[in-house]
Amino acid sequence: MTAQRGKDLLLKLSDASDPEAFSIIGGLRTKTLSLNTQMIDVTHSQSSGGWRELLVGGGVRQASVSGAGVFLNDASAVTVRSVFFAGETRNWQIIIPGFGTIAGAFLITNLDYAGEHDREATMALALESAGAITFAAEGA
Repeated sequence: MTAQRGKDLLLKLSDASDPEAFSIIGGLRTKTLSLNTQMIDVTHSQSSGGWRELLVGGGVRQASVSGAGVFLNDASAVTVRSVFFAGETRNWQIIIPGFGTIAGAFLITNLDYAGEHDREATMALALESAGAITFAAEGA
């Protein structure tokens, strides 16, 4: 993956219709995607040289997304706020240029609003995966 502009990473939210349509929720200035897995230590008294052993394919996998910026429009702000207060999981897409798209159900776990008297109002949100996540390589 070659160097990419950070502003090109997109965060899209499903409208929960059938067929599903996705829209960009805002002008996010900072975005982070973290993919994690918990390890399961299966080390025992007979482990070679006393080295730790891990269970292959074990553990819980998760994806976390966070971002901060400004909402694209009033409709995006209302949708995100509604999804948060309803405690809904929704399908999201995280598009990483030059890499691919990560998609799946996420729960909004944090929603912040901020503003200064001489600047625009901003928001920040955090998402946690709530099911299986898929990855589609760019151009695949």
